[in-house]
Amino acid sequence: MDFTEETATAAVEASFAGTADPRLREILGSLVRHLHGFVREVEPTFGEWEAAVGFLTATGQRCDDQRQEFILLSDVLGVTMLVDAINHRKASEATESTVLGPFHMVESPPRELGDTIDLVGTGQPCVVTGQVRSLDGHPLGGALVDVWQADDHGFYDVQQPGGQPPGNGRGLFTCDDQGRFWFRTVTPSPYPIPTDGPVGGLLTATGRHPYRPAHIHLIVAAGGHLPVTTHIFVAGSPYLGSDAVFAVKQSLVRDFTEIDDPGQAAAYGVEAPFRHASFDVVLQPAG
Repeated sequence: MDFTEETATAAVEASFAGTADPRLREILGSLVRHLHGFVREVEPTFGEWEAAVGFLTATGQRCDDQRQEFILLSDVLGVTMLVDAINHRKASEATESTVLGPFHMVESPPRELGDTIDLVGTGQPCVVTGQVRSLDGHPLGGALVDVWQADDHGFYDVQQPGGQPPGNGRGLFTCDDQGRFWFRTVTPSPYPIPTDGPVGGLLTATGRHPYRPAHIHLIVAAGGHLPVTTHIFVAGSPYLGSDAVFAVKQSLVRDFTEIDDPGQAAAYGVEAPFRHASFDVVLQPAG
């Protein structure tokens, strides 16, 4: 049978009929049908097709151990948050999840409770406290809390290898026996996602801004429970209503209250005035 506009989809889908893994076969079949449908709808010229291939090639070329441009592309297209929504349909009191982002490191430096992740010492001091619990309210002692954030100028350590020490803004904390965690940092600020790559070019071409509201990233995990990748968003931050990656959920917005009390500052090991945010995390049991 000739490969024509009319027969193309069936021919390609049939070529995967022998795929042993049924889930892979299902995914490939759906991909072919939707991708071919997209091509038929927009009817790209060869020049547009070559530009699309070039864009995807350039996106891959910007990926390395410290930056994931394809995750960034997924984020700005809303795909990451759509996958997140599909995978968290069940109503639950568990802490809501959101995007991983392109700057998570596989291994954050282990730190003691109360340590600072701000190795530069600029910006307003901030203290974050919280507790990790199960759905039934039981504290999850020994839970792991992996945190990372940009500095007060909106840059992650891997974006400024000569200006920030490795591990700045990052830490892996082990909760105490009551599931409590606390750490010192710098008050986060809004910042633009990287615009020096293909994704930035896409935003420019479409007139979209690249900014994210101020936030701190967390991955929280405990034995027998589903881990959660989430954020703490700063209440009142610009861009809460127009996050470039669509990641804001109202349940994750917290007040970063300014405290100008030398006694409280001394107790936390910071200087007044400082900001304090409380963020408890509720994990859903696995299975």
